[in-house]
Amino acid sequence: MSIADNIATLKEEIAAACRRASRSEHEVTLMAVSKVHPAEAILEAYEAGQRLFGENRVQEFEQKFATVAGLEGAAFHLIGPLQSNKTNKAAELFDAIDAVDSLKIAQRLDAAAKTRNKRLPLLIEVKLSHEESKHGIAPEDLSVLLNSLRELTSVEAVGLMTVPPWSEDAETARPYFRQLRRLRDEALNSHPKLTQLSMGMSNDFRVAIEEGSTCVRVGTAIFGKRTYPAAP
Repeated sequence: MSIADNIATLKEEIAAACRRASRSEHEVTLMAVSKVHPAEAILEAYEAGQRLFGENRVQEFEQKFATVAGLEGAAFHLIGPLQSNKTNKAAELFDAIDAVDSLKIAQRLDAAAKTRNKRLPLLIEVKLSHEESKHGIAPEDLSVLLNSLRELTSVEAVGLMTVPPWSEDAETARPYFRQLRRLRDEALNSHPKLTQLSMGMSNDFRVAIEEGSTCVRVGTAIFGKRTYPAAP
């Protein structure tokens, strides 16, 4: 199947999951995770109507940027962990940063965005699993970080994201999605712009939608498996 066919199928599945959860399909955005895929694949997805894309590495996306920068209406989010020495370039290249897990990173992004007269939306990544490979802030530290972000003027926290432990059984992800939604709901009174929940990938996005996800991140089901070297 082509990228266009894959996107159409996914949108139908998202709409069906929304109906089962008594939600409007317009409440859930599909993010095409284009990491390790070439700029040409992004162009093909764009021609099929896709507008939101996720990349994991600053350096990799920098190699694609010249090709995709002129796509009207397209938005590119950094969804992977961000090192402090890459914050300046990340603020330049991306429309939003979806994996902030420390005040230090947020402060560096704020300074970089300010020099560009840019307002940069952030998602706070919360670590809800015990896996060492997972990134994110501890749930008990979330409120302190959110309060500290109020002092920054060029970045703004607009939601939360998490990555649960991998399992072939999508139901095992449900408690993690439910916990993230609960954290978001508890913070909403003090932080009313914290509305987004980025959770759910190819194997568990249906469960994520049932638990309130506003953005699902899908890569292989759109672009297929990588069959060429990744960008540096």
